[in-house]
Formats: sequence, structure tokens, C-alpha cells
Amino acid sequence: MRLVLASSSVRRRDLLARIGVTPDRVASPDIDESPLKDELPRRYALRLAEAKARAIDRASDEIVLAGDTAIALGRRILPPAETEDVQRTLLGLLSGRRHHALSAVCVIDRTGRVRTRLADTIVTFKQLTADEIDRYIGSGEGLGKAGGYAIQGRAESWVRFLGGSHSGVVGLPLFETRALLQAAGYPLG
Repeated sequence: MRLVLASSSVRRRDLLARIGVTPDRVASPDIDESPLKDELPRRYALRLAEAKARAIDRASDEIVLAGDTAIALGRRILPPAETEDVQRTLLGLLSGRRHHALSAVCVIDRTGRVRTRLADTIVTFKQLTADEIDRYIGSGEGLGKAGGYAIQGRAESWVRFLGGSHSGVVGLPLFETRALLQAAGYPLG
């Protein structure tokens, strides 16, 4: 049985290695990641993970694994920080507030059965100063990331509270991923 990772993310490959999994193949899905009108964050993350898995051609001996992480402030889905101005706005919104990192995983097994799971992690940042935000943006670390930050880097020092899956905030919740791979018959040590 071969595993296809439907993601070009180095983070996801590194996370999989933590549970002893090395994909046999990596494929980068090309999907529209725009939220649908009135779509709620949980549904959005699950929909994207499944869409990414379905976008990859799968041979009969392959299972596909895909994931997506969305940052939500209430019912609002925060976009990736594509520019420094967007990142500054996002970090200002998250400063001193609780938010949800919703990390969805989808596995399509050899029979074509689709399984999904979601890790909902609550993260609370300390109140950030304008100088802290500017220095973080200057590091280039959170650019392109959902919510404008990378918890596995400098932003981790801002976390006053985290309840849930740290690996999910990084990009792939390992507990849920392991359970889905086992359910699909993938051999794990």
C-alpha cells in the first residue's frame, strides 16, 4: 500500500515523520480555497481537506492524505497573510484574543472511501505591541500562513493558552491523522 500526500508543505511531511510515516509520493492539489458564501470555519476546513484529497489522481494501491488548517476568529475565517499589510491587520485582530485553529484531515483509502476528522484548537495570544508585530513581520516568518503566524516559530512565545492539538496548529493534527491512516489500513508502527 502506497501513501500519497496531497500537499507540497514541508511542515506536513515533517509532522508525518514524527509518527514514522514517509509518503511514497507527494502531489500538490490545485483547488480554489475561497470560502463559500456564509460558510462556517469548521465546514470550510473540512471541505478544503476533502477537495485537496479528491483533486489527486489515485492508483488502486494508493491512499491519499490531505489536510487544511484555517484560523477562525468567531465565525470569521481569517485569510492567509499574502502581504505584510494583511499580516499586520491579522496579527492586530488576534492580539490579546482567543481564536480557533481548525485543522482538518482527509484520507481516501484504496476502495475510494473518504474519511475526515477535525482538530479544533483554541489559541490565545498575549496583547501584542506594535513593535512586536513589526519585528515579527520583519522576520518574514508568518507571511503566506493562515492567520499570519507560524506557531512553530517566534509566534509561539505569544501563546498564553493553547487547548488542543499543537501539531494541528502547525498544519496536521497527528492524533487524528494516525487514526485515519489506521482506519484506512495503512501500516503504522
